[in-house]
Amino acid sequence: MTVVNPNRSRTIHYPSRTVKRAKQAMRCAPFRGYLFVTMHQQSVSLQAIAGSAGVQQQYTRQPLSELKAESALLWLIQVGVLRREVDGQGLTDSFRLTPLGRQIVEQWQLQGGNWPSATLWDHLYNALNRWVRLPI
Repeated sequence: MTVVNPNRSRTIHYPSRTVKRAKQAMRCAPFRGYLFVTMHQQSVSLQAIAGSAGVQQQYTRQPLSELKAESALLWLIQVGVLRREVDGQGLTDSFRLTPLGRQIVEQWQLQGGNWPSATLWDHLYNALNRWVRLPI
């Protein structure tokens, strides 16, 4: 088991495989670290991430179509890093970090805020996981 987030009194313990896969998915996502830092504090809408708005907000390096951005966000939901924001009337188009995602972002911030780059093997393994959709 891996324990992250020493600053909180109630830390959730996740299996090391879960944390490894979540970190890998975050590194392979087409998003910049600033998006995850923002999601740590508030929800972010799909419209703020997709297209040129994502580049202007420093959430992405290049404009992403709404479909590609949503697909990447949904994969991060499946690995347990993100969740859809819910309001009084149901689901919204906004996303926020889960406790696992918060722990990973806080860990990266404690390491100097250096968002690690994905290797070729990370991309291949992540693509295989997305295609097969292996359980955690």
